[in-house]
Amino acid sequence: MNALTIRRVAGLIVALIGLVTVTACSNSDQEDPVVRGERIHAVCMPCHGTSVYVSPQREIKTLPALRQEVARWGDYYNPALSEQDIDDITAYLNTNFYKFK
Repeated sequence: MNALTIRRVAGLIVALIGLVTVTACSNSDQEDPVVRGERIHAVCMPCHGTSVYVSPQREIKTLPALRQEVARWGDYYNPALSEQDIDDITAYLNTNFYKFK
């Protein structure tokens, strides 16, 4: 393995640990979905920043497509994102970047 691959694997491991911690520590009944979504989304940042959300070439054009993309990436986590996690991350991304109606 080269150094870049090792860093990516290490970043993914840290992200997965963070996701488990965030999910285990969250109380979705009392927390604002956008705030919770932002907190869960923080584990995505080691692999990419927010520039993918504001690029003129972005491929996501609707709110259902955004949710579908969040769900698709949610399968990479172990445990996978829950439906509530997907809804909250979608709410965060839509509120702060996409702004679909």
